[in-house]
Amino acid sequence: MAKGKNGGVQNRAIYSRVSFLQQAATFLSTSLAQQRSASNSNAAAAATTTTTTMTTTTEGLPEGRPQLLGISRRLATDLRSVSLKTRIRLSPAVKQSICKFCDSILIEGHLCTSIVENRSRGGRKPWADVMVRKCHTCGRERRYPISATRPKRKTERDEGDDVVKSDTATRSPEKQAQETGKKQAG
Repeated sequence: MAKGKNGGVQNRAIYSRVSFLQQAATFLSTSLAQQRSASNSNAAAAATTTTTTMTTTTEGLPEGRPQLLGISRRLATDLRSVSLKTRIRLSPAVKQSICKFCDSILIEGHLCTSIVENRSRGGRKPWADVMVRKCHTCGRERRYPISATRPKRKTERDEGDDVVKSDTATRSPEKQAQETGKKQAG
C-alpha cells in the first residue's frame, strides 16, 4: 500500500531557522535597549552623587555591551539572506521591524522613532497617512502606508453615473403595462 501524505509544512527546518534568527536578534536588541535605558537612569543618578561606579563607552552603553548591537545586526542580516536564498516570504511585520539599510532591529523609542505623517493639504485625506520610521543607528527613514479605505472614484460611484437612461427604465412597471395595453388595443 502507498503511504498517505503528511499534512506537515514544507521546508519546516528553514522556517524554524528564520524564526530562531528573528527571535534571537529581537532578544539581543531588547536586552541592549533595556541596558541602555538602565545605564541612562544610572548615569542620571550618578550625576547627583559624587562617585561614579560604572564606566561607559562613547555610545552611553556599559563597557563590553556594544557587541550586542553587532551580533543582533549580524543575525538580522543572516535572517534576510536565508529568506532570500530559500525564497521564503517574510511577513510585513518582520520586514518592518528590521532596518533595510543597516540591518538593525527597530525597537520603538530606543532604536527608532515612528511618526504618522499626512502630506495632503491640511491633512484632509485620511488615506494619505504614512508611518515614517527613523532608525537611530543609521539615521535613515522608511515610509509605510497606513491602510485606510479610499473613497471610490466619481466614475465608480452609483450616484454619479452619467449614462442616459431610456424612458422605459425610468417609468414604473404599472405605467409600462398600461401603455403596452393601449398599444395592443389601438
